[in-house]
Amino acid sequence: MNPGNFTDKDREQSVARAAATLKNEAEAILKLRERLDSTFADAVELILDCKGRLVVTGMGKSGSVGRKIAGTFCSTGTPSLFLHPAEGIHGDLGMVTSQDVVLALSNSGESKEMADILPAIGRIGAKMIAVVGRVKSKLADHADVVLDVSVDSEACPLGLAPTTSTTVALALGDALALAVMEARSFTAEDYALFHPGGALGRRLLMKVSHVMRKGSAVAVVGEDAVLRDVMFAITKANAGAACVVDQQGLLSGIITDGDIRRALLAEDDALMKPAHEVMIHGPRTISPDKLATEGLRAMEAPPKQIGEMPVLVDGKPVGMLMLKDLVAAGIV
Repeated sequence: MNPGNFTDKDREQSVARAAATLKNEAEAILKLRERLDSTFADAVELILDCKGRLVVTGMGKSGSVGRKIAGTFCSTGTPSLFLHPAEGIHGDLGMVTSQDVVLALSNSGESKEMADILPAIGRIGAKMIAVVGRVKSKLADHADVVLDVSVDSEACPLGLAPTTSTTVALALGDALALAVMEARSFTAEDYALFHPGGALGRRLLMKVSHVMRKGSAVAVVGEDAVLRDVMFAITKANAGAACVVDQQGLLSGIITDGDIRRALLAEDDALMKPAHEVMIHGPRTISPDKLATEGLRAMEAPPKQIGEMPVLVDGKPVGMLMLKDLVAAGIV
């Protein structure tokens, strides 16, 4: 087809092809689900009992799927790496030990590169799980556990490009990784430890103490301070609110710059009013050891979203949590 000749009929055919592809792959995954049995549990147990690492290997498109599966295992608590079979026969098999479990993927189970490394893996003594499209194959014969990922047909209209077979293998890899993760009682906090630079890591690891304003960036005034002085304290701290404390330094309330503006609109001499007459009594507060996400939820809770929240230790303000700082930190 020449560029610019994509007709309405072509558009309809492309949508139909997409629908057929998705139907083919979805049905294949559902068939895989139906034939799951205790063999899958054997594979999970083998990985859980592994004293070394999970070594994932595969050639071509199976290798691409294998790299993703290895990454999923790594991020869910199972040390894993990818071994390219062609590189394996030229020295990289040295990364495999007798304490490891090898997860080998091959649709045919007969690829030459895979076949070349099987005897060596056996001599090393590593256990093997085969993810194959043909359970009667050389790879399956060498495996301790065989997981059948056969499909009736590829989604490719020519029946040539690996499509449905790779989708099914990837889905099984995900299922295996998540089953192992659950068996390890792997938590969201554990997951975050392996993703400290991502948004999820920030949400699960960052505490209020990491993002709160403190020291000179927190405006603190006494209950008898007049609003003029409160306004100066807020301005000096480059803040949006001031904590109001009693004679013992315990939080009595909070005054925002918006509270001051509203007071001025209501009374001409409002700047000489004491803070305790204008402050918000019983404001929402949080402790510094709480997760920043908990602070965000508290600030967004009904009946009204707030932009500042005092951070207290033993009733005394030690910091101020600001909504705009949470946004800047990527928590929102």
